[in-house]
Amino acid sequence: MRVLACDGIHEDGLTLFRSAGWTVEVSEPIKDPAALAKALDGVDALLVRSATKVPAEALAGAAQLKVIGRAGAGVDTIDVDAATARGIAVMNAPDGNTLAAAEHALSLLFALARHIPRADAGMKAGQWPKNGLTGFELEGKRLGIIGLGRIGSTVARKARGIGMEVAAHDPFLPAAAAGKGSVPLLDLDALLGWADIVTLHVPRTKETTNLLDAARLRTMKRGAYLINAARGGLVDEQALLEVLDEGHLAGAALDTFATEPLPADSPLRGHPKLLLTPHLGASTGEAQQAVSTILARQILDFIQTGAVAGCVNLPPLTPEAAREIGPWMPLMSALGKLAVRLVPAPTRLHLTYAGRTEGLDPRPLTRLLVAALLGSASGRVTPVNALQEAALRGLEVAETVGGDGDGFDRLLKLRVEGGEGVREIEATLHRGPRVVRLDGVELDFDPRAHLLLMRNEDRPGVIGLVGSHLGAAGINIINFSLGATGDGQAVAAITVDHEVPAAQLVALRAIPGIVEMEPV
Repeated sequence: MRVLACDGIHEDGLTLFRSAGWTVEVSEPIKDPAALAKALDGVDALLVRSATKVPAEALAGAAQLKVIGRAGAGVDTIDVDAATARGIAVMNAPDGNTLAAAEHALSLLFALARHIPRADAGMKAGQWPKNGLTGFELEGKRLGIIGLGRIGSTVARKARGIGMEVAAHDPFLPAAAAGKGSVPLLDLDALLGWADIVTLHVPRTKETTNLLDAARLRTMKRGAYLINAARGGLVDEQALLEVLDEGHLAGAALDTFATEPLPADSPLRGHPKLLLTPHLGASTGEAQQAVSTILARQILDFIQTGAVAGCVNLPPLTPEAAREIGPWMPLMSALGKLAVRLVPAPTRLHLTYAGRTEGLDPRPLTRLLVAALLGSASGRVTPVNALQEAALRGLEVAETVGGDGDGFDRLLKLRVEGGEGVREIEATLHRGPRVVRLDGVELDFDPRAHLLLMRNEDRPGVIGLVGSHLGAAGINIINFSLGATGDGQAVAAITVDHEVPAAQLVALRAIPGIVEMEPV
């Protein structure tokens, strides 16, 4: 077995691979996708930190690659979807650098409060720079934390330890989660207007890119401070320069940047109110040793026994459990994505595993479904932490094993509740993963396929118009499953051969008799 370790992976982890008889190749960061694709020829495991990006094109020819390991938490530099499609496991070590990242954010906070970088630079320049460097005390100040995951929660605990008042906002937590933890939750604008210092601890996703744009930065208290030791791109850097120049913000500290390494001519470098560090959040000896050894053990267990831990695209499984629940896995991921489309902000989820369930451990399957349900909003939820994240977000998850399979060998019943109502899905493995009922109406469709869910008036001509419209648009109908609801309407699951463009959806919704038409 061969492992390629890029980006300065700690030697302790590499030693574990060598002791297991693996061949270890060490490389500097590989930033060209074509060069990475070439380097992956014959490689079984790839280890990276943040410098080496792993896009889809780098994986296209990696026929032997079995696992990608991220020595850290964030996997935004890895195309997880592309890896999953190729059967490549993606693992991380999210707990290994939590303390290091939290402490670095706090070190930036102390440095801002007491002007330590400017004082140090002045002293080394032969000055005695007391004037103009009057700082402020942190005790009693208000710290606003955006993102209350592992790192954000650690920052909150330590900040309270020095007497700070702490509140938080998490873009992936529903309002119902407020008050469930020890840290009060506010909406984002309220938090920005409340805090003396704001610190970011969320992943970079489509939803969080430029989370703090010009408008949001100006809602912060005048004279407040900002810290970003999470991910570059969460803050609009040009807008930050503007609010600093205007004097609206007193200062900011950045450890991460939209472009890394930060270009030499970046205007951020010369701004007197900015404190900059070169992505040092996880750069402690303890953190790098921890993430390296955690990741190595996970990968070795995965290859040697089939057990999975710390994996972002597979549930944790023992080899014995994998044989029993393996056939269920594609169904669970698909149902999680379907459920959140039907109920966008669920508060309660109940799963019933019915029929032949002897020897079935449903817990990995439940975690897989919950991860799929929550993951579309976050990118930071894995099957390993799915239930903890669900609890944090105010999503109650319950499961029942046993009961009548209603004629099916195995039947999964899913009930999803939220502010928009209650939806029920029943699915089975008969003839592959299938949904057999939706809200009590008998249907038959593969939830993994490109789908249109339609509600229409139950009268002649409506279905024909839908079929004619799709055909004219060059969209082939693979399966059309229809059921009457008994109230003068019908529902249908329409399986098509490719995603329906937005313009076609608008036209379909305009057909007389169509009540709802939503892609899944």
